[in-house]
Amino acid sequence: MDIITATLAGSDPRERGSELGTRFGVEIREAVSGYLDFFEVRRLTEDRVREIAESCFAALQRWAPNLAEELAATALAAEVPLWQLAALNARTEVLAVVEPDTEGECSTAVFAPRGVAMPESIQTWDWHEHLCRVGLVVSYAPDAPASSHAAPSTSPKVGRVAMFTELGVLGKIGVNDAGLAVHFNILHHASDRGVGGVPVHAIARRVLDEATTVDEAEAIIASAPASASTVITVLARDDAEHRAACFEISSERVAAVRPDAQGWLVHTNNFLAPSQLPGEATRDASTTYARLEHVSDQRARMSGRSIEQRARAMAGDAGALAPICFRPDPSEPLHEQWSTLLTVGFDLASGELEFYPGSPVALAEHGARRFG
Repeated sequence: MDIITATLAGSDPRERGSELGTRFGVEIREAVSGYLDFFEVRRLTEDRVREIAESCFAALQRWAPNLAEELAATALAAEVPLWQLAALNARTEVLAVVEPDTEGECSTAVFAPRGVAMPESIQTWDWHEHLCRVGLVVSYAPDAPASSHAAPSTSPKVGRVAMFTELGVLGKIGVNDAGLAVHFNILHHASDRGVGGVPVHAIARRVLDEATTVDEAEAIIASAPASASTVITVLARDDAEHRAACFEISSERVAAVRPDAQGWLVHTNNFLAPSQLPGEATRDASTTYARLEHVSDQRARMSGRSIEQRARAMAGDAGALAPICFRPDPSEPLHEQWSTLLTVGFDLASGELEFYPGSPVALAEHGARRFG
């Protein structure tokens, strides 16, 4: 995967969307076309995809009208039908109505003990390379919060966000200048229905735009009606009772998984919260449990290290053969060919992403790129 870096000048939703669609129209059209083909491979009709996309866009309009406006402006400038760009943003919701893939995607580790030391984190982002040949690392000024979920007036406001996402997708993994960061992993639950939920990628985006504490992030996440499952892991620079949490989202509820006694959170692609376990729908063949065990076993080596050292430790003695390092198998169907496309962490003090387009082993070897 190639990475484009960009700083957006737009100061409101329409300006940001127009800028994105104008600058990256070719890439956005390619992404939309690729996903529509992918949905067809997964035996979803155009009518079904459009039904889910339009219902999720309507939910987004009610929940975060500014993000819906940005998406509409992006579609117009990129010369893409709005329902198709809405389908790209609701790709988790669209895919929630088909049988889950054999494999999952993404492994995340966070070390956030109480005290003055900065939390440390790292995640892999695993997906299909043919669907994301180019990724976007972008910096922008978010809109002022416009709801009761915003930070109190005494709290610092978010002035800047640095984020990785797919071209045309509202949000994914990032950090804001208030020192709050978001990781993102897919989950599967029996209650997943696809239709009528706020896209989970938009939920992550709004957290980055508005939250300055983990508790504020939880309020934002809990306010969003969801129709697909994901875990959004949030960590904050400032010491607090709740400094990090994995918020497991399903159509039924949001459940918080808090750090262990040492301050660790590890998450892959299976639910951990007891209230969510009855609906667990991860495929038994997935490596999610092996990856969870692998990353948990590396924790002692990972704390107090640079992002490069943390990445090397995350892979462990197995290196590139570790279960967290995906390599596509050409013998598998296209939708089961997985690659580790990105490894990413954060410098919470500076509000920067630390990333490399590849596995943790590649990041450790080549060094992280930094952007904020």
